Amino acid sequence: MTTIDLETIHGMAPVINALPGEPVPYYLASGEGLRYEADGQLWTVIARGQDTGGLFDAAYLTGPRGAETPFHSLAAHQRSYFVIEGSAQFWLPGQSRVLVPGDSIHVPEGTPVAYRMLSHLTRLLFFSATSGALDALTESQPAVERHVYTPGGAGSSEPFLPSGALVHEMARAGATDAWDDSLPAGQEGYFLRSHTGDRRGWPDAINAYAARGRTTGGRYFAVQTLAAPQPYIIRHFHRQHTENFLCLSGRIWLWVNGQELLLTAGDFLHAPAGTVHSFAIAAHNTRMLGLLTSDVFEPFFDVTGVATDDPVYTEGLIDPSVVMGGISGHPELDLVVVGGPPERVRATGI
Repeated sequence: MTTIDLETIHGMAPVINALPGEPVPYYLASGEGLRYEADGQLWTVIARGQDTGGLFDAAYLTGPRGAETPFHSLAAHQRSYFVIEGSAQFWLPGQSRVLVPGDSIHVPEGTPVAYRMLSHLTRLLFFSATSGALDALTESQPAVERHVYTPGGAGSSEPFLPSGALVHEMARAGATDAWDDSLPAGQEGYFLRSHTGDRRGWPDAINAYAARGRTTGGRYFAVQTLAAPQPYIIRHFHRQHTENFLCLSGRIWLWVNGQELLLTAGDFLHAPAGTVHSFAIAAHNTRMLGLLTSDVFEPFFDVTGVATDDPVYTEGLIDPSVVMGGISGHPELDLVVVGGPPERVRATGI
């Protein structure tokens, strides 16, 4: 596992549209990364162990109607799948759901899972912690230049399965239309609908936990943010955890070690420990997915927000001082403030 000291990370400009091969800040526009085709699906790898210090792997899966994978389990990985575009049917033992954009499924170690894409150009985000699940893909399959799967199918004739996968012969239950709006108390497979989970209100925003440390063995947590336009937050960095930003829709400005980047739908930013960063929201109803490893920072959203059952934000929901009060009142949070909000680098306002 490669590590780089925090002071060095502070001064690094993010690598742009390439996987760096070491745990440093990097940005990938939608569609960029290492691409592989297997059983008619295009895998676009956006994170490997060498890019994340062994913390996680991540990839987009894009495929046509009917593309699928059999029941399989992984003994050493916690996984989440997020539906980005299209629709897919997923199975856990004895249960099934049809998931649409914003919905997700979370799979602990040893739990079998299967899926089938139900519409053309379905796009899923695969996230696995720790890393290693995608080694069989990146080390044995030839990379391709194309950014969409080949019509009619191409690549290997056998479905790709993550490294170390154990295949299970199991009956596939019929799909049920359940609310799936809450997280379990511990590590078990579960489905979660868009804009549900444990929700915390912010000024002109709402943060919803899609996964928490208790559901992932402490390896990561996931937060979906829905927000109105708002300026940059304070500049800060983290000593103990890595933060990953993925724009689901809208526009997000990210300030990363002095460089400003605009994220639109599908763009990804990896900010390892030591990265000085800030973000601003630049479009109404922007949706952002945050994936943070490990779960050390999870209490931040509890102490800086207000618990709510609402699925969307109310403009002006809480006073902004609640956020700053939560930060100043909890010095144990892994957050080091280095200055006020950054000044705009570009002329475009928000």
